[in-house]
Amino acid sequence: MSEPTVFTMESLRKAAGTDLGVSGWIEIGQERITAFAEATEDRQWIHVDPERAAAGPYGTTIAHGYLTLSLLPAIMREIFEISDAGARINYGLNKVRFPAPVPAGSRIRGRATIVSVDEVPGGLQVVIATVIEGDGSDKPACIAESIVRALG
Repeated sequence: MSEPTVFTMESLRKAAGTDLGVSGWIEIGQERITAFAEATEDRQWIHVDPERAAAGPYGTTIAHGYLTLSLLPAIMREIFEISDAGARINYGLNKVRFPAPVPAGSRIRGRATIVSVDEVPGGLQVVIATVIEGDGSDKPACIAESIVRALG
């Protein structure tokens, strides 16, 4: 992991195609998975019952896909900064897929590229393609195209 790529609102206007690099690793322990299950009321056994999950399709509990996705803002903070934006908000998602599970006790990190930057009232809309990698996995844990609004 390196320092975040820093933009001003002006330099961001020309940033389509910029590789933002890679974040540091984030640990995905059972405690985090269980806390997410409680917060979202999604207590499916594949996430919260290690004994039953040991006999399941992955041999262990796995993180919720939405838990992996929910770490996107943390990943973005590490690799992408806008020095003079008054606010940076998550505006939505164009595409999301979860090609591979994230086993409890593993790690994830994100790689991102700016797809497009467009003017919107009050600022800029930035579309970012992110691949969230699972440590040791051949397939990505999550592929997401997120929309961020940088407001002046």
